[in-house]
Parts: sequence; C-alpha cells; structure tokens
Amino acid sequence: MFYIGIDSGTQSTKAVVLDFESGEIVADASQAYGLIPNLPAGHLEQNPGDWIDAVKNTISSCLEQLGDRRSEVRGIGVSGQQHGLVVLDQNDEVVRPAKLWCDTSTTAQCDQFAEAFGGTAGLIEKAGNAMLSGYTIPKLLWLKQNEPDQFAKVKSVLLPHDYINFWLTGVKRMEFGDASGMGILNVRTRQWDNDLIDFVDPRVHEMLPELGSSNVAHGTVRSDLASGWGLGSDVVVSAGGGDNMMGAIGTGNISNGIITASFGTSGTLYGCAEKPIIDPNGEIAAFCDSTDHWLPLACTMNVTVVTEQVRGWFGWDLAELEKQVDSVPAGAGGVSFLPFLNGERTPNLPDGTGVIQGLNCSSGTPAHLARAAMEGATLGLAYGLRRFDALGLTPGEIRLTGGGSKSSVWRQMAADVFGVPVVGLATAEGAGLGGAIQAAHADGKGSYSDLCERFVSLDESTRCVPNPDLVPLYRDSLDRQIKLTEVLKAADLL
Repeated sequence: MFYIGIDSGTQSTKAVVLDFESGEIVADASQAYGLIPNLPAGHLEQNPGDWIDAVKNTISSCLEQLGDRRSEVRGIGVSGQQHGLVVLDQNDEVVRPAKLWCDTSTTAQCDQFAEAFGGTAGLIEKAGNAMLSGYTIPKLLWLKQNEPDQFAKVKSVLLPHDYINFWLTGVKRMEFGDASGMGILNVRTRQWDNDLIDFVDPRVHEMLPELGSSNVAHGTVRSDLASGWGLGSDVVVSAGGGDNMMGAIGTGNISNGIITASFGTSGTLYGCAEKPIIDPNGEIAAFCDSTDHWLPLACTMNVTVVTEQVRGWFGWDLAELEKQVDSVPAGAGGVSFLPFLNGERTPNLPDGTGVIQGLNCSSGTPAHLARAAMEGATLGLAYGLRRFDALGLTPGEIRLTGGGSKSSVWRQMAADVFGVPVVGLATAEGAGLGGAIQAAHADGKGSYSDLCERFVSLDESTRCVPNPDLVPLYRDSLDRQIKLTEVLKAADLL
C-alpha cells in the first residue's frame, strides 16, 4: 500500500509516495511557481489556485509512475507553508491572493494588537505568543483596514494547507498545529482567544472553521477526484499541518532531546515538548505540533535566500558557491553579514535590511562575501538555539533538512556554529515524508514512534561533529552579530 505526502511551499509543491511495505520513496514529482510580481515592498502574495494546480499535477504525475498500482494508495497527508491568509467568499471562491508568511506589510496591525493588549507581555499572557507580522490574524486586520470591500466578502478563513485539504475533501477544518501560528490560538488550552478575535471583528468567529485534534483525519478524497485519479472511494486525508510541524514528523522529531533545523529559503529550528514552552521574550514561538504535543520554534526569514543572492551577484552555480565558501577560513576575515534581506522575525525586525560590515582590502573578495553570507544566515539560527538553551531545551543532536543541508560545507559550518553534532536525513523531503507518515497514522497503521522508527532514516555519511577550535570563534561571532544588530537598531539604521 502507498501513502502520498504533499509539501506545498513558497517556491514549489512536491509530492512523494511512500511504499509502506518497503519503506522506500517509490515516486515523486514537483512543480514550481512564483510570487505575484510588482507588489509594494514588504507585500508578498501568491494565488492559491497555483497551489491547487501544483497539487493536482504532482499527484497525477506520481500516480502515473505507480501505473496499475495506483489503486493501492490508502492516504494523503498535506504539509503547507504556515501563516498564509486564504479568504473565501460565500461561494467558496478565493476573494484575493493569499498574503504569505514572509509578508511584512502588517507591522502597523501588530502594533495595534500590542497597544490594545498590554504589549508583548500582555499578548503572551493571553495566547502564549507575541503578535508578529508573519502571523495570519494581523493580515486579516490589514485586509479590513486597507481593503474593506474585499473584507466584506469574506465568509471563510483558511491556512494554505487547510485550503488544499478543503479542495481534496470538501471539508473545512483546522488542526491545532498550523492554527497556533494564526496568533489567536491560546496554545496552553488549544482554544481560540475571543478577545483577540473580537479586536479584528466579531464576524471573524463565523469565518473560522471547526478546530480540532491534529490526530483526527480531515476526511476522505472527494469522489470526483478519486474517480478521475483511479483511486478507491475511501482514501483518507490526514489532518496535515504546517511545514515545520510536518517536517518534525518527517525527521523523527517527536520526542524530547531532538532538534530539527531547516535550511530553506527561510530557516527554522524546532523541537518537541510535552507541555507548552512559553518564551517571556516572545522570540521562541510557542506552537502546537501536528501530533497533539508542542513545537517550540525559532524562525528566521533569511537562509538560502541570502546565499542565493550572493550566488546571483557573481553568476556561480551551487558547486562554485561551495568552493568559494570553503576557500575562506572560518570567520570570513572579520566580515559580518547581517542577513536581513527579507526583514526578520527572530530577532523581530520586519523592516530590517541586510548589512555587510568589516570589509578591508584583503577581505573584500567574492569568496569572503559568500562565506560571511553563509555564516550570517547560520548565526541567525544559532541566535534561536541560544534562546532554546535559556528555556531548557539543549539538544544532543540537530537533524538538518532543506536545500541548504545538501551542502557538505554548510553542514560542517552548522556543527561548528551550533556546537553540537548535526546530521542529514536519508531524504531531503522531510515535510513530504511527514505528510505520508501522518497519512499512514490516520489510516491506523501504527503509532508515530513506530512509524518514524521505521521510515525516518539518518544519512550517517552526512554527520558532522563540531571542531573544538571553531566553536568559541563562532560563539564570539554570534555575540558580535547580536551587538551589531542591537546598535544599528537603536540608531534606527536597520
């Protein structure tokens, strides 16, 4: 039997098919798409229809690869980019393009929430999290204040993976994991906070779908889709979740002591906890996960986006980028690259910009800039890891996923910067594998611990241990990056 995992991200949608008997990925497909062009600075949007087209096409491609065995598909699990605002009208048509997690146009709305509810401390007391521009509910307030005619049409609010699940099943529902990134879920009680909802508009209560356990299946594939794809009539669609929640399942991060670091366009660092981990500073997100536990998470908005920017400056391919970075010693000759090209979430700098500091005649080379960019992005995640340690979350191992984890140079750098061993996974598609595993769980094929032990494999050839000579160097580099950020922010230069 087979289970399909869907990973619907910012740049593309990927589908993988897990063979339950062999544990192998036996089919895969992907389809890329882009952002809506020419929007004002800080506004990043996509058409939800692009996600649906990509899901439809990648599933179809995988089923073609399965051939006559497509009837053995038993379930589908969907991972989606977090926080995106999908608004539907009374006919379930999309009202406007989705504002994405990386959209930072809602700073004013976040400030309004903070002013109304006692600042960051008051918001954390109410719901467990500060109100950040990436979250969903400030986007809905932005819509009301900036596009009132469009807001008046809204009958339903969904997150990206919820919208895909709705298309697959005809059912509107939210699970605790992805919902905790909306900004209105009290993560301690897993219930909506009515005061935060009313602050936007009392009508929002009617817009929210049913909220429930991440362990309850979302539904079954619509009969017309199942018939067209040649599937059975009872193919289960699991609850799904946000990309980080599903990545946790797909990397076996379902118990205390393991941390996953995702090196994608953005970066995330997250673990598993038996109770909510509330950061009084509001820098570590106190999310629920997609197994009905909790997922403390640090998010940075600039990882491969930074290295890709530098690669584009000099016209390098990935192999040349890695060669150039490796040609420069750790510390990049004293060059610091504050990597806030998309603004930043941790630290909270929605209008932040990138800064290159420390250049001299010997360090102003393309290779030095490339090394500094990779180090700056990695140190950004180390900032979150330092905060994890302060909250009592100290890993013995960090599992790497995402495109950046494929780089051997970057993996060793991560070990040296984090100060703990790092290791990659046998498949880089952690979120997609997580979706397939969750679908198997929803189909009654075992506990998460059993399923992850069976299907999640580490690639020991990628394991890197910290160089003891470089750990203190990078600790000092992190101190310097934090101080430089604080000084520039205080001077209103970020």
